[in-house]
Amino acid sequence: MLRASASAGGTEVNLQAITGDPGDGGVAHGRLLAGFAEAVLGEDEARLTGIRERLREALGDSALVDAAAVVANYSALDRVADATGIPLEPAKEAATAGLRAELGIDGFSRAR
Repeated sequence: MLRASASAGGTEVNLQAITGDPGDGGVAHGRLLAGFAEAVLGEDEARLTGIRERLREALGDSALVDAAAVVANYSALDRVADATGIPLEPAKEAATAGLRAELGIDGFSRAR
């Protein structure tokens, strides 16, 4: 979704930021937003509190709410798909093969 929306908006993004590139991925405040998503899904309450305040200071209350909603939505969708065993559709598997290989994410499910 990020790649498609960025492309439609004429923005170049570096999707390597998803798997550890220390940059912002070409997204304004990308490092901060990624840190927020990781903190929400983590267990360090102090980290979450700190990054939530930095996000609020940098982008405002409305953006903080939007970021929290995006994290919650992706987390919920992923959990539902995993819990119900929804397989990746063949068309999506083919369309994302290069991206998954580039990012090395096919190995994630095997690491569980």
